[in-house]
Amino acid sequence: MKFIIGIGGVTNGGKTTLTNRLLKTLPNCCVVHQDDFFKKPDQIQVGEDGFRQWDVISALDMEAMVNTVKGWQENPVKFARSHGVSLSPEAEKSDSEQKGIHILIIEGFLIYNYKPLIDVYDKCFYISIPYEECKRRRSTRTYTVPDPPGLFDGHVWPMYLKHRKEMDNNCSRIEYLDGTTTKEDIYNAVYESVQNSLLNSL
Repeated sequence: MKFIIGIGGVTNGGKTTLTNRLLKTLPNCCVVHQDDFFKKPDQIQVGEDGFRQWDVISALDMEAMVNTVKGWQENPVKFARSHGVSLSPEAEKSDSEQKGIHILIIEGFLIYNYKPLIDVYDKCFYISIPYEECKRRRSTRTYTVPDPPGLFDGHVWPMYLKHRKEMDNNCSRIEYLDGTTTKEDIYNAVYESVQNSLLNSL
């Protein structure tokens, strides 16, 4: 059985933290990070707002991302091995109901804004945090390509609002998570929701 979980969210909302925790606790679990599909900096256009357009779908090679997801769908075992994920017999023994389940997490900030991906998810989660908290967290992060002054207010947040609206129209199955609650609470809510879905689909 194959099961795909989407973990979307605003920048610095806690997507990676949640994803890494789930990877440790869900059986036979692989991940595809949207951030791995950014185009090279010289391919990113400068927009009308004066900033390089990192926070839009065209900054990403979405075709390559979809192909990666398809690779997992075609052969999750082969995919797991090639990505160094150990498919533990222990995981299958410890919980007989989980036997033969393969899980893929797709994690990123625009995973519900690309039509060819929307139908692949069995579960859709989205972490949101308010503007002030998002700005504060973003300012404490160090990026490979550092944020130029004014990027957050001039590009990142306006694009988030635009994509959020688009996403709400695209996908009605999203379970929203409050990114200001504890990491523990967020993880527990997602883990429980995933377990319930897995039990229901067995």
